Amino acid sequence: MSEYKRPTSEIEFEQNFAQKKPLMNATEAHFESSKCLFCYDAPCITACPTGIDIPLFIKQINSGNLTGSAKTIYESNWLGNACGTICPTGELCEGACVFNHQDLPPIQIGRLQNFATADAIKKDKNLFSSGPSNGRKVAVIGSGGAGIACACELRTMGYEVDIYEAKSKPSGLTLHGIAAYKITNQEVEDEINFLEKQMGLNFICDHPIENKTQLEKLEAGYDAIFLGVGIGATAQIGLPGEDKTNVIGAVEFIEELRKKHHELNVPNRVVVIGGGNTAMDAASQSARMGANTVVLAYRRSKEDMGAYGFEYKLAISAGIESVFNAQPVEIVGNGIAKGVKFIRTQVVNGKLESIQGSEFVVEADLVIKATGQAKQKHFLDLIDGLELDNRKKIVVNDKSFQCTNPKYFAGGDAVNGGAEVVNAAFEGKMAAQGIEKWLTGD
Repeated sequence: MSEYKRPTSEIEFEQNFAQKKPLMNATEAHFESSKCLFCYDAPCITACPTGIDIPLFIKQINSGNLTGSAKTIYESNWLGNACGTICPTGELCEGACVFNHQDLPPIQIGRLQNFATADAIKKDKNLFSSGPSNGRKVAVIGSGGAGIACACELRTMGYEVDIYEAKSKPSGLTLHGIAAYKITNQEVEDEINFLEKQMGLNFICDHPIENKTQLEKLEAGYDAIFLGVGIGATAQIGLPGEDKTNVIGAVEFIEELRKKHHELNVPNRVVVIGGGNTAMDAASQSARMGANTVVLAYRRSKEDMGAYGFEYKLAISAGIESVFNAQPVEIVGNGIAKGVKFIRTQVVNGKLESIQGSEFVVEADLVIKATGQAKQKHFLDLIDGLELDNRKKIVVNDKSFQCTNPKYFAGGDAVNGGAEVVNAAFEGKMAAQGIEKWLTGD
């Protein structure tokens, strides 16, 4: 049973979706930064996909140099504020903190990172500027973490960059696909506006690239093209009844919630199918929207789930129920989803098998599929000479992120199959450096 009342106003919505990592005040930041041991060969740096010099930026906070701290962070990660908030720090930098070996709480690296960068954004500090024009132009398709990081890095080198975005606002899944209790819309938009002003980014929104004619025009007008297109909408899983009303993909559900907040009507009975982090977000948010019962169903065991343990605990703390070893068989109802029929499963000789005669139905007014996203194969097939692997991911050089069509570079979910925003930020930056080396013949 959900512990949350249905929000009827923006204030109530914000109460239900209170931030997991609230912004520190100056006293908290000074106290927390004073704990750091400033390790030599600090394991937290190695654990960060973007390689931020964490001991340095923490020391700068402790000495009162917030501007220098923010600059240290952004020099490695162009999405420094968002990543400080939404990164699974317990699995990355904080998980590597040496205090864990002493049974002590790790340094709150994410919140310190958020403190320094939020200060720079709020005060509109001039940390960077675009480099002198080198006369070259690059098109970036997609304004998610990879696209923005690539564009910012290119601007420091003097490239003119146009960022094409299909949606009405930039920032990709950071704005449209991350749970609202992890980061607010305002925080995302403030960082994008800060970078846009700082680096002279040019967003061309409501402009999907959908056909070969558009691609040929980009190829003729730009020296290189970066693909930061993500992995698309929730995939169809071939379940009978999947086309019924009140069946929605988890990514689409989260995006709608990010747009409508308390105005989105979430019914009383929700079933979420899946075992990844997105499933946990969808389930937890359904509970926070006041659904009476939220059932998370996964076809394998709890231990086999792809979700981080802390994400599952967060969902459970919101009042969701979970059912494991339950394979969905059919979405039942007459045109409108009224429940999901499952069959029990077991592992026999390492293989998942159904237990005949064990079918049962979980009633639902809303079914959320968190079963993976479809790849952008239709779009990617329009690009001549672009190789995809057997999972429909873009094949790139692992250092330069150049594609098999040399004019194209790529990063983010379309390359890694769906990782964290911090991974996308790293790949976008590396791709920008790859573009520079390719165009200069280095």
